Amino acid sequence: MRADIGCVPIVWNNVDLPDLGDPVPADEVLDELARLGFAGCQFGRGFPDGARLASALERRGLRLAEWYCALPADARGLTDAAAPLARATLQRLVAAGGEVLVVAVGGSPERDAFSGRVLAGAPRWREPAYDELAALLGELAEAAPDGVRIAFHPHAATWVEAPDEVDALVARLPGTGAGLCLDVGHYLVGGGDPVDAIRRHASLITHVHAKDVDAAVLARLRAGETEGFMGAVRERLFTELGNGMLDLPGVVGALAEAGFDGWIMVEQDSSWLPPAEATEIGAVALRAALAGVR
Repeated sequence: MRADIGCVPIVWNNVDLPDLGDPVPADEVLDELARLGFAGCQFGRGFPDGARLASALERRGLRLAEWYCALPADARGLTDAAAPLARATLQRLVAAGGEVLVVAVGGSPERDAFSGRVLAGAPRWREPAYDELAALLGELAEAAPDGVRIAFHPHAATWVEAPDEVDALVARLPGTGAGLCLDVGHYLVGGGDPVDAIRRHASLITHVHAKDVDAAVLARLRAGETEGFMGAVRERLFTELGNGMLDLPGVVGALAEAGFDGWIMVEQDSSWLPPAEATEIGAVALRAALAGVR
């Protein structure tokens, strides 16, 4: 396994919950990522764009590992705004020298009400919605220049959360040129076993978000005791990597067995600790797990 270790810097400046803390300047975030020894990062809130971003990363020995794009959707599938947004985001990624466009479906109130417990009667997409999403991912993969990957990210509180929903999309990915970004934390929230997912979908997993889950907060989410998924994030649903219910050694071991060759991104949406401290804990835990496999 030849994985690069990167970071999703959302714990510094949360895109969905900006009131979690005061904004941290991009230069400060990038300096911390370089200090912590990451090879690259996701485009973060407050970062510059295009050549300015590429230059800021190069000065610090960092790469633009990914750009995240959440596509608007409803109960029928992607909305008319989804494809133009995806195409524009791909252009922004390429302009900044980025490597992976991570595509997800945006959240919706209908699915937020069943976050973490889809099997309890959540409304579901019909088959044509998955066909449309897979077709768009294929279009993006065809448009992407050499060296740029497209990877779909299943996400809690969206129309592609539960393991069977992930399976429905994955079944449509072969031949599209697009892969799967497995966020092991979101997969846990959705009721899945990330180790099993890696073993079943190994050939399509091209990108990984390493995220751990606090079992007590997850139980509250599933019991309807939080203000939806974002309320659970406020309660620190995602804890420091190695500190929650994720089988991190099992995840890394399964990736090694699969010969994974891509980015593993340390990610934590919110923390009770200072952002750099929380991120360093995650980086140390991931490196220890990788060393154990080696």
